[in-house]
Order: sequence, then C-alpha cells, then structure tokens
Amino acid sequence: MRALVWHGTEDIRCDTVPDPKIEDERDAIIKVTTCAICGSDLHLYDHVMPGMEKGDVMGHEFMGEVVEMGRGVNGALRKGERIVVPFTIICGECDQCKRGYFSVCERSNRNKSIAEKAFGHTTAGLFGYTHLTGGYQGGQAEYVRVPFADKTHIKVPDNLSDEQVLFLGDIFPTGWQAAVQADIQPTDTVAIWGAGPVGQMTLRSAVLLGAKQVVCIDSVPERLEMARAGGAVTIDNAQESVIERLNELTNGKGPEKCIDAVGMEAHSPRALEQVYDRLKQAVMLESDRASVLREMIYVCRPAGILSIPGVYGGLVDKLPVGALMNKGLTIRTGQTHVNRWTDDLVKRVADGQIDPSFVITHRVGLEQGPEMYKTFRDKKDNCIKVVLRP
Repeated sequence: MRALVWHGTEDIRCDTVPDPKIEDERDAIIKVTTCAICGSDLHLYDHVMPGMEKGDVMGHEFMGEVVEMGRGVNGALRKGERIVVPFTIICGECDQCKRGYFSVCERSNRNKSIAEKAFGHTTAGLFGYTHLTGGYQGGQAEYVRVPFADKTHIKVPDNLSDEQVLFLGDIFPTGWQAAVQADIQPTDTVAIWGAGPVGQMTLRSAVLLGAKQVVCIDSVPERLEMARAGGAVTIDNAQESVIERLNELTNGKGPEKCIDAVGMEAHSPRALEQVYDRLKQAVMLESDRASVLREMIYVCRPAGILSIPGVYGGLVDKLPVGALMNKGLTIRTGQTHVNRWTDDLVKRVADGQIDPSFVITHRVGLEQGPEMYKTFRDKKDNCIKVVLRP
C-alpha cells in the first residue's frame, strides 16, 4: 500500500510499504477514506519531537471503512462500517479509561517503559507519533491497523460527510476540551493564542460555551480573518502589543481565561526572546519554546485559568513561576480524552450547531502529501488545513 513515511528532518515521502495485518484479536484493519495533516505532525516533520524512527508511517487524524477484524472485537464493529479513529488508542478497561482519562490509558502504549522513564508514568499509545507513545503506524496511508478497535473508534451517522466528521478524531475535541477545562463563564473574556486549526476549533467551542468575549492572537492574515468570521476579536501580534490590546479589551484587568493553541514551536514577536529560545534549542539546553506560556502567565487576570492544548515534548526555560504562583493561576493541560467528548460533539455536528469542515483550505491526493507538509508548515498559499484522499 501507499503511505506517507518519515525519513528524517523535513523528509516525508510517499512510499510503498507492507499492508498492515491483524496482530491481536482486538485489532481491526481500516481502509482509510480521508485523513489530514495535523499541526502536531509538524513537530515530527521539523524533528523537534524526540523518538521518531526512519520508516514510521505518519498521521493520527483519519477515518475509513472497517475491512477486517479480530475475534476479540466481539461485535463492537462490523465489516463495511464507517468510523472515525481517535488519535488516542484506548483499552477501555484500565483505571484511567474507566474514569474518562483516555489520553493516559495505562495499557495501550506498547513502549510504556520508555514513557515511564521520560514522564514518570506512561501515557496512552498514539497513532503515527513518537515511539514514546508506542510507535504505532499512522493513518496517512491506504490502510491502517487499529489496536483495541472494539473501544478505539467513533461511530458516525451515514448522512454526515467525511469532511464533517473527520476532525472528531483530534482537532475538534481538542479545541472543545481546551475550552471546557477553562471553565468558561458567561462573564469571561477568553484569549486564545494561535489561529491555526486547533485555535479555530477552540474559539468556536468557547463561543458555543457562552463566553462573553473571545480574543484570538496570531500574525497570519487569513487565519485572523477566519477567526473574525467565527466571532472573535483578533490581535495581530506582529503589528500590535498583545499586552496593551488585552488590557484595552478588559478594562485593564486581563482575560479570565487564556488558552495556548500553539505549543512547543511558538514564535515570539519579541526579537530578543525569539533569539534566546532558538539558541537554547540549538545547543540542546531546552527542547520547547515557551514564549506563549510566558505571555499568558503575564497577561492573565489573577485567579484565572490557563488551558494548554498546544503540544509540548520536553523542557522549557525561563518560565515565570513566581508570577504563576503569586497570581494564583490554575493550569490545566493534557492530550485530549477524545472519546469523553465525541458523543456530544457528533450530536452538535448532526444538529447543525457547527460544521468543522470550515477549516479545510486544501484537498489533495496522498502522493501530494510531502509537498503539503512544507506548504502547511510555512503557511504558504493561505494554507490552514490539509485533507488527503488516499
């Protein structure tokens, strides 16, 4: 079969690789009908996330048709059924899954000993990602093996198109969880850093959850335009002071809720800070750039909440923990517990409250995937979200 394969830094190729096979009785094989390039795939493309190996198949945002199952799937799926596959692999039986903390499933990471050394305890297995999270082959391919398939799936109505439901596997529930864990109240101003795909889903989730005012911060014109179309006030941080504008918009008090939809590859508009973080990364004294985290801690109203859906992989430097502590800020973060939210979100899509396909700007075949990684990373051709058809 054809698949997008990682060969090294900025080197993704459309290769022919062996078809996946059933390896465990709870496995299923899915024929992928639609998949996407996610912002967190770019951390692998840029090779700032450790633990990748040559030959890894990329992709964790995909859906398709069930073509084969192991006996242990036990009636949970049927051949020909159309499903979205969440990026988090879940057993559905461990203590964390039973509590709804699916992204920290205790059993699905087959490299859990590596994760335990890095993080203290294991997290869930993820598709198409670092070997810290299991090294499972991803869904930017014609076929994919889904472990624990009796639990690791989202059933979707036949009357909804692939593009309407595809993002239930990652960016929609990721934006939703980011907004929910910020505990948004009707009097709140919610500031969101990053107007990429997750930022767009976060701002629409904040609007659906009733925020008084949503502010989106970025420097890419077409992304800011899309944010305004979704109901946000925008700040172009290449042209304006984020601190001054947020104070203007909140009578000098700062936003109650701040959400980081950027993560480890943040670009600071302050030249000295950007150079500092780049140098620290270059000599391996930090792995992640924390400019958004620093700014959120500074501008957030005392007693506010910081929500962090943006992905971080290792260590940051110069985090103002003194301001964090003395302002009494609460931090909530984590990979997304996808299946906790999807029953509700499927209904919201079916009811017409939101159509997540609004974010798609590019539709191409799998063979064009390698060049689209660069287009997406460099924000060329007004690219916000790429959908691939294997």
